[in-house]
This record gives sequence, structure tokens and C-alpha cells, in this order.
Amino acid sequence: QLQFVESGGGLVQPGGSLTLSCAASGFTLDYYAIGWFRQAPGKEREFVAAVAWIATNTYYADSVKGRFTISRDNAKNTVYLQMNNLKPEDTAVYFCAAIEVQTGSYYYTPSSGNEYNHWGQGTQVTVSS
Repeated sequence: QLQFVESGGGLVQPGGSLTLSCAASGFTLDYYAIGWFRQAPGKEREFVAAVAWIATNTYYADSVKGRFTISRDNAKNTVYLQMNNLKPEDTAVYFCAAIEVQTGSYYYTPSSGNEYNHWGQGTQVTVSS
């Protein structure tokens, strides 16, 4: 059974940093594009970042560009989201998601949640003084 376990969330002051981890079990991340999404209370889920099967290809939402970094370690079957200079508006539940890469789509970084078919349970990030 395909499963994700997200970790690393917590309470941090504005300007602080957190690193989220998304560990996969039951499948190998090598053949998947991975995305991070977030959902704040009363708001719709929004795209944060994605990394392609080709790990050097990444894509970010404008709101996090320059502050967040997505990366993958296929040897550890884990994807990370390094979050720096956190702001109160970054407060949300963060989810990782995966979609199996089709032949020829090795640089694909989907940004719509509808394109992903495997989701984690989420980890809470709260940015507050």
C-alpha cells in the first residue's frame, strides 16, 4: 500500500525556518513527481512546490519563491521542503503528493492538486510570535 508520512511541522516565529519531510513507503519515489501543497483554515488548498523525476527541475508558487526549497533523496525515499523566512501567512497544514511519471515526462512538475493521485495526511505548520 502506498503511503506517505509527513513530519517536521511545528510552531515557529516569523523569520524562522522549518524543514518538512515526506517519507514514502510501499513504493519507490524514483518514478514519481512530488508536490507540496498547503491548506489554511477556511481557505482552499494551494500549490506550494513540485519536483520532477529529474530532481533538478523544480517549480514554486510565487508566494514562496526564494524562501522555500524542495528537494528529493531517492536513496532515502524522501522528499523535503526547506522553509526559510517564514511568515504568518505560511501557517497551514502541509501535504505532500505524488504522481507516477509517464514516459517522456521526466521534467514534469504538476501544480494542480487534481494531477496527483497519492496524498499524505499532512503536517501542521504555525508561524506566530
